[in-house]
Amino acid sequence: MFLPFPSLSLPRPLAPSRLIRALDPRVPIAVKRRLVEPLLNRTFAEPLAEGEFDVLEGRRITLRVEDLGVVLTLGLEAGHLVLCREAGQATIRGGWREFLCLATRREDPDALFFQRRLLIEGDTELGLTVKNLLDGREEGLAQGRLGAWLMRLERLARRDH
Repeated sequence: MFLPFPSLSLPRPLAPSRLIRALDPRVPIAVKRRLVEPLLNRTFAEPLAEGEFDVLEGRRITLRVEDLGVVLTLGLEAGHLVLCREAGQATIRGGWREFLCLATRREDPDALFFQRRLLIEGDTELGLTVKNLLDGREEGLAQGRLGAWLMRLERLARRDH
């Protein structure tokens, strides 16, 4: 004899972007610093050593990934990139995929700005300088440990659709 069971409906897991949006504001800056700062400083070790990021000394730039709700403000202290609590004098904002295209050089970085998929607000000179520093990396940022993270995040972003 077959007894029908009511259909079991398990909750669907949150899409990665919704999960990041929910978690990011709850992560203390000290934890973000331990995760993000070493990664950035290893990735940019050479240009940092050559003083290319000195333009950030005493200044800050905010990267706002709007569709994920992630906001990171970077500054320079003692030759190292650091996360800051204060807002930046310049902001680069856009969606996750646009930042990924900028980091991996999958699309022309200038086109991302000309098409207004990435926007610079505030001190545009500072914003353009930092954009050019990011863009100036011949291999893009998709190298080493940061590259591995970016590729994982790209796969997660694809699952959102």
